[in-house]
Amino acid sequence: MNPAKRGFDLLVAGLLALVLWPVALVIALMILLVDGRPVFHVSERMKTPDISFHLWKFRTMRPVAGDVGVSGGDKSDRITRMGHILRRTRLDEIPQLVNIMRGDISLVGPRPPLRRYVELFPSLYAEVLKQRPGLTGLATLVYHRTEERLLKNCATPQETEEVYTRRCVPRKARLDLIYAEKRGICLDFRLILATAFRFFLP
Repeated sequence: MNPAKRGFDLLVAGLLALVLWPVALVIALMILLVDGRPVFHVSERMKTPDISFHLWKFRTMRPVAGDVGVSGGDKSDRITRMGHILRRTRLDEIPQLVNIMRGDISLVGPRPPLRRYVELFPSLYAEVLKQRPGLTGLATLVYHRTEERLLKNCATPQETEEVYTRRCVPRKARLDLIYAEKRGICLDFRLILATAFRFFLP
């Protein structure tokens, strides 16, 4: 990773951690009291086509053994009471500040994919994952709500998988590659501001 980008990540993530740790503590306690354990959801994601890491989030769904793939309408009944709030505000992603400080992800970049999709689209993700994955990014800002709308209508795991792989993966990858062509600290800063604006005015 570019040293300037890494320094920018550490500075901003550190400042956010200082500001948000009381919020994170309250969220953790609320999950524990309202929905029970576990507080965190940890999933394997890919940093490069060959290197994985553990991505941390606050838990928003009732855990089920053998759960795979992205979340669609078929999993909506598993979203917890706290989960609905956390997903809508994206506060479930606060723990990923730890992933940023560890260097697993950047503030801005393509969202880190599950291993199954990297294996399904090896040539595509070989290009996308030349950039360090990020907490937010161009594809997240442009396509996130469309993806949610598409997957929300899926009634079975098979339908979710078909819609995600056919309609979401290629479109997000194109946006990620556009970001790769135009990347820089100024663009990262603009995308962070756009993310913050969306957070305060969802």
